[in-house]
Amino acid sequence: MSGTCSALAAEAPAGVAAALRAVDCLANETAAAAFGRLFGGEGLLLPALTIVLTLYIALFAVALLTGRSRIGISALTPRMMTLGLVLTFATSWVAYQGVVWNLAVGAPDQIAGVITGARGSATQIFADRIDIVFSAIAEVAQPGGQADPAAGAGAAASGSFTPANLLWLAALLLLLGTVGVLVTARLALAVLLATGPVFVVLALFPGTRGLCAGWLRGVVLTAVTPLFVVVGGSLTMELLVPVVAALRSAEGVDGRAALALFLVASVHVALMAMILKVTGSVVSAWNAFGLSRPGAEAENRSTAAPMQAPVSPMPGAPVAQASEAMRRSAVLAGAVQPADLAHTLSAALALPLLDLVEIDTARLPRGIVDQKLATKFLLTVLGRRGNRLFIGAADPTDQE
Repeated sequence: MSGTCSALAAEAPAGVAAALRAVDCLANETAAAAFGRLFGGEGLLLPALTIVLTLYIALFAVALLTGRSRIGISALTPRMMTLGLVLTFATSWVAYQGVVWNLAVGAPDQIAGVITGARGSATQIFADRIDIVFSAIAEVAQPGGQADPAAGAGAAASGSFTPANLLWLAALLLLLGTVGVLVTARLALAVLLATGPVFVVLALFPGTRGLCAGWLRGVVLTAVTPLFVVVGGSLTMELLVPVVAALRSAEGVDGRAALALFLVASVHVALMAMILKVTGSVVSAWNAFGLSRPGAEAENRSTAAPMQAPVSPMPGAPVAQASEAMRRSAVLAGAVQPADLAHTLSAALALPLLDLVEIDTARLPRGIVDQKLATKFLLTVLGRRGNRLFIGAADPTDQE
């Protein structure tokens, strides 16, 4: 632990703002140290990274040799971009900290500052306001803060739910709903960012991209949680100011004000639970730049790419009886992906499925079928053997 973080950690018991500053410093230092141990200059996983990159290039070479891929801008650009981004963020702490860390930690804080109109760090200003509220509650709840000690002793003997005890319970709920959520989110974010380079490397292969997508969702969840906590907590603080001001009475702690404070604290805890649930639902619907879908690359291709070989449709097949308008409506509505529909047609009609993106179209025969006819019915000539002509169609069920 550095000297700066040690000094901040020593001041952490002084209040909420000091504790958050200590957590941020320790989180940044831990993430930097973990990055150096993983893929830094003397990282222990550098040999593993070399092996993974070799496998990635070797698999691409095998795909080229077997005809499953081709050398072209459409095929090489996404691979080179993926490889460059992985190498940049997995081996350079400057790039990782400047993009991933600053976006995850700084961007939500700036957005919260814009929404609340705060000058500076919205999280730190919110923490300072919490410290002021807790100091006022502690001053009122202290036995010395009661005007009549005899009245205070009688209230203490009356039972557990005295105004003073209710006041401390409300303060505990506020502490859990504000500082507890903020510190937990920051610590979870620090753990995710410390292990982030490993998940960045997993984005290379389709079989492991789901893990990278899950990591990205976790980072976004823990990053935007403080944003909602600060914005929602600022509204709660506005409600607490008049309640805290009315806590002190001539007899000690005002019972109605203490009950109102407990109600506001309970509502705030319920609000934080709702925020966490809504944030989880929002993040779970994110496809993480397409990494969460195994067939994202195939689905993003042209819908005319899957072409069927020229075998007559099977009479009575369920898919063959579906109208073209119905299938097109299902694709446009997003209920069915074009690639999934092509595979379903291929299986139902017992026809082979070809992807023209993986075929060198310059080698296909030309001038055999009229261009207008081919464009109208989405046809292409795949080959010619003697008097037999092999034709591929985007929709083999179109008999018009």
